[in-house]
Amino acid sequence: MSVEQHWRADAVAPGLPEVRSRIPLPVRGGVMRKLLAFAGPGFLVAVGYMDPGNWATDLAAGSRYNYTLLYVILLSNLIAILLQSLSIKLGVVSGRDLAQACRERFGAKPAFVLWLLAEVAIAACDLAEVIGSAIALELLFHIPLVIGVVITGFDVLLLLLLENRGFRYIEAIVVTLTGTIGVCFGLEILFSKP
Repeated sequence: MSVEQHWRADAVAPGLPEVRSRIPLPVRGGVMRKLLAFAGPGFLVAVGYMDPGNWATDLAAGSRYNYTLLYVILLSNLIAILLQSLSIKLGVVSGRDLAQACRERFGAKPAFVLWLLAEVAIAACDLAEVIGSAIALELLFHIPLVIGVVITGFDVLLLLLLENRGFRYIEAIVVTLTGTIGVCFGLEILFSKP
């Protein structure tokens, strides 16, 4: 039996089983209602790499450098699409996520090093989001940065607490916040008259 057949044949326990649960589809209501059942998870995935912090960074870079950095945005989006499609293929074909595949293929020690590198990358990404939120609170409400960081940390804990009530609550919050940010960016464009 080859490695490819072995990977397809073996069933592994899924990581994060609560995330891998099925989406309840409405029995009545037509195609549009069934399509909207996937909107919440779609927004969660979209915010993962097209979050409002990226929009703000892109707008700031565009206002300073005009269109000279547009190729960077195009290239990074193409790479993100490639990585997401490869992740989907890995999950569909093997039934494993990337962490499970790395552990099985490389062993425990290299998988631990990869995990540490992933945690450092996640912390660096989240640090920018937390500091950005604290700066926004300071600009909008004149709240000191340290208190803004504490408020942002409390928001994260609140979202984690809501996870126990089901993903639909988190989806609703993310859709509401993303919609609010979209409206604010639209108003900003309207008021600045580019």
